[in-house]
Amino acid sequence: MDANVAAAIDERLGGVARDHGVAVPWAVESGSRAWGFPSPDSDYDCRFIFVRPMSAYAAPWRERDVVETPLDVVLDVNGWDLVKAVQLAVGGNVTVAEWLRSPLVYAGETAFRDDLLTLFEAVADRAAVGRHYLHVGRDQWVRSGAADGDEVLLKKVFYALRPACALHWMTLHDGTAPPMNLLELLAEAPPTAAVAEAIAELVAAKAVTRELGVGADPTPIRDFVATQFAAGEASYERVPPTDPDGARATASAAFLDLVERWADPLSDPARPDRPGPNCSGRGVVSGPGGPERGRRAP
Repeated sequence: MDANVAAAIDERLGGVARDHGVAVPWAVESGSRAWGFPSPDSDYDCRFIFVRPMSAYAAPWRERDVVETPLDVVLDVNGWDLVKAVQLAVGGNVTVAEWLRSPLVYAGETAFRDDLLTLFEAVADRAAVGRHYLHVGRDQWVRSGAADGDEVLLKKVFYALRPACALHWMTLHDGTAPPMNLLELLAEAPPTAAVAEAIAELVAAKAVTRELGVGADPTPIRDFVATQFAAGEASYERVPPTDPDGARATASAAFLDLVERWADPLSDPARPDRPGPNCSGRGVVSGPGGPERGRRAP
């Protein structure tokens, strides 16, 4: 991890906490660097989850559930309110779970990560998770032309390959939160040797060139992706939700507990003893040993 980039991300996260009056208990890399197939010129996609003061969630007029910072050629830094993360988790959107399983952590509390991941696994409908990976991957697969064996931008193969590997992982594991990282997916749910070799060659090529170029995706990968999407469609496409009301009730209770534990009380405008804007001590939440920028997740 480039130290200058990590410092710039740290500055932005501190600004988010200060300017929006929120706590930021989790901030990670999400994108090709965390997915396991970066290029030399890949930008940095920092994603974070923030928690507003308790009084903000009781107000009839809610603030935006996203915070975005200026986009430039190097940094893409934005995040979700905890309430948005919980709502999407109940709907089977796996984005929040992937953030929680990112191998590259800019700053974070592992207890927050573990609690929110436990919540996701308790409320996320398995079939909805499967459909998420199926629809995202299949859309990329069809739009790129790879499904028809056409010559495509080979980097786009990865955008279908990773969801296919996640679907393969779900056939071998009972959980609802596959690893974000492609290499971890392959380690926990190994494909055939031919598929693994073809993937390894494509990853190695992407790591040393800014543009992989155009070509037909390798036959072992094409067959593997098609097989996983067909299996995913058969397993998840028309499965009704199991217990949406129960999931919402569980998520609501867990959400309140998370807010009580992780909201920064000093940022609550409802508190008469709230410090002024020049008060120090705000910023990115970090572990007991201090912030560890760009570290591997435990």
